[in-house]
Amino acid sequence: KKISDILENSAPKPGVPADLQNLLSQHFGESRSVIEIEELKLSDSCFLPANDLTHSFSSYLKEICPKWAKLRKNHKEKKSVVMLVICSSALRSLELIKSMTAFKGDCRVLKLFAKHIKIKEQMNMLEKGVFHIGVGTPGRVKALVEQDGLCLNSTKYMILDWNWRDQKLRRMMDIPEIRKETIDLLEMCIIKLCREGSVKLGLF
Repeated sequence: KKISDILENSAPKPGVPADLQNLLSQHFGESRSVIEIEELKLSDSCFLPANDLTHSFSSYLKEICPKWAKLRKNHKEKKSVVMLVICSSALRSLELIKSMTAFKGDCRVLKLFAKHIKIKEQMNMLEKGVFHIGVGTPGRVKALVEQDGLCLNSTKYMILDWNWRDQKLRRMMDIPEIRKETIDLLEMCIIKLCREGSVKLGLF
């Protein structure tokens, strides 16, 4: 059976924190010790309410982040964003940016994907200006963090575009390369920040 056949016949189910936990356990299950896997576990308090599939992107963001206007006003740091949105492709990033218009108001959004945009350009923009939201792919976000172009100390929310399906009905975690890059990004810094309580994870 192909994965698309299975997906076609299964009704969409909203993602929940346990889905991400299981994914991490499966991914590291064979290569890590029990103690190392424990280190990657996130308690439910690290998560924002998950999208129950009734929300538009803007209405979901308004629900999980009611104090956005205040957060946005107080954010003055360069090289950082308050909210990071991770999705599977440049095209999907642009769709999400369009669909958050009602939520974002006049805040500045930065595209964080590799298609047609050099990493140096993104680093320069982050260094020179203050941006509130970054939307992009896990590979490019990870590269920016590794090259010290993006600092996550001011980041309060990380949203994974969990439920959306592409033309082949795959979610971002069904695409091996995107799944690996997302897990690498989580392991590199996000899980630690979640456990410390500074970042909350949302599954849209």
